[in-house]
Amino acid sequence: MTSISLPIFGQGSQPAEEDGVALEYLQMPQEMATYAMPQISTDLNAVDLTQANSVLQQLQQSLAAFPSVSGPIELTQLDAGNRGFIDELLGEGEVSVICSGEQDIRIQESVLAGVWRLQKLNSRQQTVHDAVEVGIIPQQLSQSAFSGTAGQIDTTWTELPAGVMNAPPLLAELNAKIAEYRPGGEAHSINLSLLPQTEQDLAFLAQRLGGGSVTILSRGYGNCRITATGTTFVWRVQYFNSEDTLILNTLEVSDVRSVACASPEDIADSCEGLQEILKVY
Repeated sequence: MTSISLPIFGQGSQPAEEDGVALEYLQMPQEMATYAMPQISTDLNAVDLTQANSVLQQLQQSLAAFPSVSGPIELTQLDAGNRGFIDELLGEGEVSVICSGEQDIRIQESVLAGVWRLQKLNSRQQTVHDAVEVGIIPQQLSQSAFSGTAGQIDTTWTELPAGVMNAPPLLAELNAKIAEYRPGGEAHSINLSLLPQTEQDLAFLAQRLGGGSVTILSRGYGNCRITATGTTFVWRVQYFNSEDTLILNTLEVSDVRSVACASPEDIADSCEGLQEILKVY
């Protein structure tokens, strides 16, 4: 019988190029976070977990009532056992936030999307206030992001620093978009990765925009780091791959970047998820 030699395709199947240059393939994502039922080490029906049970019943009511706005649910008064149970059940989701100021605030999305844990820290980074809140984005984040920031970018200068070439038109564009932007409006994005920017351009942009007080990290196929600038409505949005290499660098005029927000559908799913958790535990 005559054997038929089939062509082989794929990486390594073709001869090397004469110039010695090897074809590089984009590395595919290695991990993906998926929802899993929390593993709880204690029975929620235990008498000493009455406080935690009450908190979870309030949380269920807040999720069911959304989009009606409900206030934060206080956890500060919980004893160590009840707080530990809440820690286990809520876990850590994909979005983390630090709001820095006179008193730092740490915000962590739970494994239930749209359920946020808010902790105020003292100067020794000890938790002095602890609460959980339901919403698209925590109210504290919206309040802190651009509190006390400049309404426009300063575009006055007598002489540009050496090496600055393309930053001035971008500052003018940002000022125009800031002036016309209204909360809840469509975001405007400038992709710095696709523009001819020198290192001096990027440094000049950062200096003129100033530094803000809010940093958001959204984890998924790599990381998205979102940083508020010192100018109202302007965010620095940077995407990194799984090897922590910057692959997309943008400036955006918006309220809060949508990748950091939960959706109404997420919150509806979290309501059902918490119902299932309470049935089990």
